[in-house]
Amino acid sequence: MATKVYIVYYSMYGHVLKLAEEIQKGAASVEGVEVKLWQVPETLPLEVLEKMQAPSKGEAPIISPNELAEADGLLFGFPTRFGMMCAQFKAFLDATGGLWRTQSLSGKPAGIFYSTASQGGGQETTPLTAITQLVHHGMLFVPIGYSFGAGMFEMENIKGGSPYGAGTLAGDGSRQPSELELQQAFHQGKHFAGIAKKLKGN
Repeated sequence: MATKVYIVYYSMYGHVLKLAEEIQKGAASVEGVEVKLWQVPETLPLEVLEKMQAPSKGEAPIISPNELAEADGLLFGFPTRFGMMCAQFKAFLDATGGLWRTQSLSGKPAGIFYSTASQGGGQETTPLTAITQLVHHGMLFVPIGYSFGAGMFEMENIKGGSPYGAGTLAGDGSRQPSELELQQAFHQGKHFAGIAKKLKGN
């Protein structure tokens, strides 16, 4: 039976979505792994999103909290707000109380990826503060560490991401994920899927 990996994200301007799509490719490259892309519900009214000039949300289906329990492994992606996950993703996780009560996610591997506006805008604090959500569910946090190799030590160009997971820098919104950031995202998907597969015993 295939190992199911769910990539669950929130993306307002598309930066996190681009990382999610690359992570999906990386995870799908591992034999015996089935990957599905999901997005969490929007909490802002349409008129507010229009004023913020947010693009359409893409084609990934909206996930419900209970559907998380179907996965063998979960990768969560979100933009930062003041160094922490955005309210939309936090609202989704706040709705997982039923899963917490039954510990339905306990023992499942989980990873994190993210987007910030600047280099000092939460590239480490965003995943670090998000780990508390995993801990209360009894999930196993799977970072990438320094397994990405030389790409982790890039000093000549601006690069998001950290040992916690893949990341990108959005700037004023016009900057898109760089090739190196996308490579790191692909690596995270492949790295995570391999571990999820091992944990399932395939």
